[in-house]
Amino acid sequence: MTIRVLIADDQMMVREGFSVLLNAMPGIEVVGEAVNGREAVERVRALAPDVVLMDIRMPELNGIEATREIVAADADAKVLVLTTFDLDEYVYQALRAGASGFLLKDASAQQLADGVRVVASGEALLAPTVTRRLITEFSRLTEAPRLPVPGQGAYGELTDRETEVLVLIAQGLSNGEIAGRLVVAESTIKTHVSRILVKLGLRDRTQAAVFAYEARLVVPG
Repeated sequence: MTIRVLIADDQMMVREGFSVLLNAMPGIEVVGEAVNGREAVERVRALAPDVVLMDIRMPELNGIEATREIVAADADAKVLVLTTFDLDEYVYQALRAGASGFLLKDASAQQLADGVRVVASGEALLAPTVTRRLITEFSRLTEAPRLPVPGQGAYGELTDRETEVLVLIAQGLSNGEIAGRLVVAESTIKTHVSRILVKLGLRDRTQAAVFAYEARLVVPG
């Protein structure tokens, strides 16, 4: 199936450049563009894209608030945040708002396409090691309210094996790597991940990783 992409960025050259690159990739089609966060929300509602490439700093409504509105509306679109450098202080806030990952604006055409495919499939961010470093760094800095501590609420509903899988997700491991670590089939891990997301009410494994850090299940270090 073709992955439908919406590009939200206030810079015309960025939108046009990414559009050309993505449309040249097999299985990906750019179905629309937005010049600010408000328009992004409206176009997601109208076009129902699979992935939104979302710039953080935009007029009228920034990428973080736009992401929050898209997620709150239960849109199927996965948000892939665009940033100019990998330690942008706003990226962690975007992940908490419901973004499925982030991508640097200087990414190559292949990295851009791979990132879109990974996010569309519901898998982890483009680079698990970067995911871990980002979450670790900003979980120290962010003063936002924490999620329930381990043993309370939804966290307590996880089985021991699901908890183990959640920890490994937060450490940046893929399904295949987790399967190898636990010596089980990858399909078994996929089942565990699905159950974890349902029990915690989360959209994808990126949000599961954020949950694990904020619940102090994994201690940054």
